[in-house]
Amino acid sequence: MAPRTLADEIRQKLGDASPAERKVARVLLAGYPSNGFETIAVIAGRAGVSAPTVLRFVGRLGYSGFPDFQASLRTELDERNASPLSLYESTGYGRPAEQGEEGTPSAGGGLLARGSGIFSAAVAQTMAELPPHDLEHAIQLLSDRKRRITLAGGRFTHLLAQYLGLHLMQLRDDVRFLPDRDVERTAALTQLARRDVLVLFDYRRYEEDKVALAQLAQEHGGKVIVFTDTWLSPTAAHAEVVLPSQVAAPSPYDSFVPTLAVLETVVAGVMTALGEVGHQHMRQGEDTARRIGLV
Repeated sequence: MAPRTLADEIRQKLGDASPAERKVARVLLAGYPSNGFETIAVIAGRAGVSAPTVLRFVGRLGYSGFPDFQASLRTELDERNASPLSLYESTGYGRPAEQGEEGTPSAGGGLLARGSGIFSAAVAQTMAELPPHDLEHAIQLLSDRKRRITLAGGRFTHLLAQYLGLHLMQLRDDVRFLPDRDVERTAALTQLARRDVLVLFDYRRYEEDKVALAQLAQEHGGKVIVFTDTWLSPTAAHAEVVLPSQVAAPSPYDSFVPTLAVLETVVAGVMTALGEVGHQHMRQGEDTARRIGLV
């Protein structure tokens, strides 16, 4: 399982920190992780505190000094930017003992047991660490029929956006996917307003356009929900709701199994929130599909 990030540690220490130290924490979180690589003087200036206050807060996090803190942040950043190729090469994945050869740990039942253990633990940790307030707020936003829902993903995560969006379409109106073609996409983004909820999926090797999308929605008064990994997409800085998931897998590819568990939980919550309205919407959809021969 991925260890807790520095951002998690900072949030956890907020309650124990002094008022001055909390100012340092907010500066670090507001521009995470880049603000952590600034000098002590710059961080202190932005927080309006003294340099020793920055050092005291870093010490509260368990680091022996500021260089130690930045070294840990640098290691986390390397993990944050990891690709399937870099993970494949750095872990030695694909050596004979990992290829499922006869008698190796990954052969047959060994691979099944390993996959079962990894996925079970990843889902359990994801659900245990999911912020209850953010989950409830996501359900509230997605079940508010006065709001328009727009979903967008990336290279692989567009599949997650479609999975959630297709479920929502069966339960309520005003759900759409952000178009791929330039003119249509521009028109959809230009229309963003206070009633809009933009749902983004962004995982490590984060995509720059997702930050711009989140900023646009926020500037227009809309709400942003971000599904991401435990290292947190940069879009999280502009989000109303952030729902992180573990990505551990038996291969160098990040797993979306825990994210699917979160999505299923969100869908269940939306169904409960909509109640009979959602039930009637499902019934009307079934009737329409039957009339045109789709079921």
